[in-house]
Amino acid sequence: MDSRYIDLTHEIKAAEAAAAGSKEAFCELYGKYRDKLYRYALYRLGDPSDAEDAVSECVLAAWQGLPGLRKPEAFGSWIFRILHACCAKRIKDSIRLRENMQRIYTEGGSGPSDAGSSQASLSVELTEALSQLNEEERNIVLLSVLGDLTSREISEITSLTPGAVRSKLSRSLAKMREYLS
Repeated sequence: MDSRYIDLTHEIKAAEAAAAGSKEAFCELYGKYRDKLYRYALYRLGDPSDAEDAVSECVLAAWQGLPGLRKPEAFGSWIFRILHACCAKRIKDSIRLRENMQRIYTEGGSGPSDAGSSQASLSVELTEALSQLNEEERNIVLLSVLGDLTSREISEITSLTPGAVRSKLSRSLAKMREYLS
């Protein structure tokens, strides 16, 4: 029997138990996805502390929303959908804060302090290659590569068809390869 099938069967049972209120099962599922969630948030947000906060918000929202999980076999895409929303909210809040700081600065207040780059932990080349993509392309690449999600799962998050996801992923990776060469 294929070990991937065994892992999926075990994950489904853990998701069912977690949805029924088992903290241990939820912790086991979180342990399986923790690194992937963090990497996705880190590449999406570019800041380790923001990534940690987004993952924490995601895990809390997932725990609270577990009773509404309709498809235990889709736990992975479900939790990434939650993280995607948490990251989008953080980006939106960051833009609003930046706009407010800029308004204060242009109205005669003191300028925002330069907090130094926290992207030192990211590969500079990969970050630059990702920056060549638009937000939609970047999300698709990150969900595929870091989230290990299928085109169908990504399509549920992005509201694109699976075919469009595959096409955009292929073109995005080609853009990145071209930039890196």
